[in-house]
Amino acid sequence: MLSPAGIVMAAVTVAPIAFLIFTSFTNYNQRTLFTGAFHFVGLEQYAEILTDSEFWWALVRTVIFTVALVAGSVLIGAGLSHLMTRLSTVLRYAVTVVLIFAWGMPNVASSIIWTWLFQPQYGVINWLLTQTHLFGDMTATNWSASPVLAWTCIWLLVVWQAVPFLALTLYAAETQVPIDLKEAARLDGASEGTVYRVVILPMLRPTLLLVTMLSIIWDFNVFNQIWLVSSGGPDGATSTLGVFTYTTALSGNMQIGTGSAIAVVSTIILLALSALYIRSLIRSGEDL
Repeated sequence: MLSPAGIVMAAVTVAPIAFLIFTSFTNYNQRTLFTGAFHFVGLEQYAEILTDSEFWWALVRTVIFTVALVAGSVLIGAGLSHLMTRLSTVLRYAVTVVLIFAWGMPNVASSIIWTWLFQPQYGVINWLLTQTHLFGDMTATNWSASPVLAWTCIWLLVVWQAVPFLALTLYAAETQVPIDLKEAARLDGASEGTVYRVVILPMLRPTLLLVTMLSIIWDFNVFNQIWLVSSGGPDGATSTLGVFTYTTALSGNMQIGTGSAIAVVSTIILLALSALYIRSLIRSGEDL
C-alpha cells in the first residue's frame, strides 16, 4: 500500500539528490547537455569551490542574512503570537485569517508584487516614505541598486512571509500553557513581562527550537525572493549560496558539476545544523 507513495518520493526526491551527488564528482557542463560526454574528476570540484573566495563570501553573506532573518521572524512571530492571546475573539479570528492569507501567498507572486511596491518613480513604498519627509525625496530611489537597501527590501519580504507560520505555531503552543501557572505567578507579584519570561517561555522552548530550526533551514535556502528582487546584485552584494549555486550551474559556462558540489556542501552544512537541533530537542525533552 505504501509502494505508490514510495515510488513518487523516490522519483521526485531521492533520484534528483542521487543525480546531484553524482554530477558533483564529474565535469558535467553545457557541452554534456548536448553531447552526453563527461568524465569523473573526483574531489576536484570540491577543492575548487573550497579555494574560491567567492564561495566563502557567499557563505558569509548567507550566514549573516540567515541570522538576521531568523532573529527578526522569530521575535516578531513570538510577539504577535503573545498579542493574539490578549485579543478579543473577533480580533483574534481576524488576525488569524490575515496571517493565513499572507502565509498562503506563493513566494514568487509575492516577490514580484514586492518589487512593484519598491519600484522607483511609481512604487507605493517610495511614495509613502517621501510623504513622511524623513528621508527626503525617495521617489526615484532604486532599492535593488544599493546593497543596504536591497538587503533591507529582501529582509522585509522574507520576514513578512515567515511570520504567519511562526506566529500561528507559537500561538497554538502558548494556548497550551496551564493557566494556573500564570495565575500563581501573578499572585506572587510577578509582572506580565516576568510571567512571560519565567512561566511561558520555558514551556514554549521545544516549539521555539522547532520553529527556529525550520526557519534556519528555510532562510538558509532562500533563493526566489533574492533572485526576483535583486538577482544577487548589485555587484554580487546579495549573492547568497543559493544564488551563487544557480549562477555557477546555470549561467555563463554552465558549470553544472561545480554547482552540484556547492549544493552538496550547502546540504552538509544544513545536515550539521539539523543534527544540533535534534540533539537540543532530545535534551529539552529529557529536561521536561
